[in-house]
Amino acid sequence: MDRLIYVAMTGAKHLMHKQEVLSNNLANANTAGFRADLDVMRAVPVLGQGMPTRAFVVDSTPGSDFSQGSIQRTGSDLDAAVNGAGWFVIEGLDGTEGYTRAGGFERGAEGLLQTKSGRPVLGDGGPITLPDNSRIEIGSDGTVSAIAADNSKNVTPVGKLKLVNPPEKDLVKGLDGLFRLRDGTSAGTDDAVRLTGGAIEGSNVNVVETMIGMISLSRQFEMQMKLLQEAQQNSASAGKLMSNTQ
Repeated sequence: MDRLIYVAMTGAKHLMHKQEVLSNNLANANTAGFRADLDVMRAVPVLGQGMPTRAFVVDSTPGSDFSQGSIQRTGSDLDAAVNGAGWFVIEGLDGTEGYTRAGGFERGAEGLLQTKSGRPVLGDGGPITLPDNSRIEIGSDGTVSAIAADNSKNVTPVGKLKLVNPPEKDLVKGLDGLFRLRDGTSAGTDDAVRLTGGAIEGSNVNVVETMIGMISLSRQFEMQMKLLQEAQQNSASAGKLMSNTQ
């Protein structure tokens, strides 16, 4: 009897967690550069004396969907989207490098190139400072150039974005939404990464599939609850039979 309870109880718990993951994905369907979270479950045996016939459910290899989102033209000089594989490098709140696909940048109060959340965008030599009274152009190789407002022929490079392309299997998403290498090291620059200026990459969340998944999880949760109810009813019936035989 308790075998059924183990499976149904832990299954219901992790179905609720998976529902939370899909809800978060759906909430970020319009977040630039967002990578959908994945959550997989598997059954494992309970370890311990007298427990080999029991099993419960755990999360298995949770990760992220690294497929590319759609490229959306914005016309903004400070926007850029990664074409194919690759990442922008951002300075996280803890001072470490973090990787993102969100290329919607802006000029900070001190002229620093930064994200919408105010985190510095890193170049090959650190943060990039943008000159005043100039138009900015981001090249396909990540070169950031300033063009004088009164002379479009006067183009001055002010820095180059640090673009990296570490193996996806080595990346893990942090609580701040930035990806980092599992071993805590920093990825090296990859000159093969290419950008599209004046555009951003949208979220890769498939809204329809996510909503269907949430409905399916809701039905699976109801099934686990019914199993627990049946276990309770079976236990009550067994107790009644035992009392009648005495």
